[in-house]
Amino acid sequence: MPQGLRIPFAVVLICVSTLLHVTPLFALALLKALVAVPSLRRACSRWLASIAESWIGANSWMIDRFTRTRFVVDLDPNVTLRHDGHYLVLANHQSWVDIPVLQKLFNRRIPLLRFFLKSQLFWIPVMGLAWWALDFPFMRRYSRETIARRPELAGRDIEATRRACAKFRTIPVAVMNFVEGTRYTDAKHAAQQSPYRFLLRPKAGGVAFVLDAMGDALHAILDVTLVYPNGRPSFGDLFADRVGEVRIVVRERAIPAEFAGGDYQNDAAFRERFQRWMNTIWQDKDATIASLRNAGSR
Repeated sequence: MPQGLRIPFAVVLICVSTLLHVTPLFALALLKALVAVPSLRRACSRWLASIAESWIGANSWMIDRFTRTRFVVDLDPNVTLRHDGHYLVLANHQSWVDIPVLQKLFNRRIPLLRFFLKSQLFWIPVMGLAWWALDFPFMRRYSRETIARRPELAGRDIEATRRACAKFRTIPVAVMNFVEGTRYTDAKHAAQQSPYRFLLRPKAGGVAFVLDAMGDALHAILDVTLVYPNGRPSFGDLFADRVGEVRIVVRERAIPAEFAGGDYQNDAAFRERFQRWMNTIWQDKDATIASLRNAGSR
């Protein structure tokens, strides 16, 4: 298909697929909200996740049919992915393309990936309600200046994290965290004076709060490293078939017992140990990215 037609046709198909999936999703979400029977609500949650996985499957099928993108995945053969598991998924963040890549990689192999979303995203037509129906947690971030003016707002994002994680304890879940907090750019890297060659500084607090809130409900961390050898792509690049290859390394990490139930916010010693552990993971990831980039130059 000519490139001038490929992108519009893909957009139309994605829109049609989205509308076909959100119609039963909204109906189920309404049923779940109205009934008070725990077993029925749990069944609704499973059905809702199945609808989302079907939508992701349709998007992944389109990537396979509309592009020649090659996905090179290095998954430790000793790791057994479980669809009924409880995972914290950590990844570097290069592009918005990271999300469909991760969904394609993990769809129906682990539970539905759930992201912490900015509260403003709730108002995106159709998708905002879909994310709400699927129990994606919406977070309201407050600047230091706002908290200085209104001290009562301090800690509300932490409480929102705890409420979301309380829901996740009872269902199979994969909590997704882009630890850098934003997409990588050279300008952000320079502004942060990041000590890593290919990464922004990790924001350890969000990871610590999830581990604290979910405790032994999580059984492993999936550490994902993403590299685009031809440069960081846009969604348009993906469906214009300009993303030649994506390299992905997945490693499973045990959750150190000492970090379950720690007080990241108020215990300075714990916070220092946790940040040191996260920095070690980020040093490993930086070295992995260097290796993946060098592999493409040989």
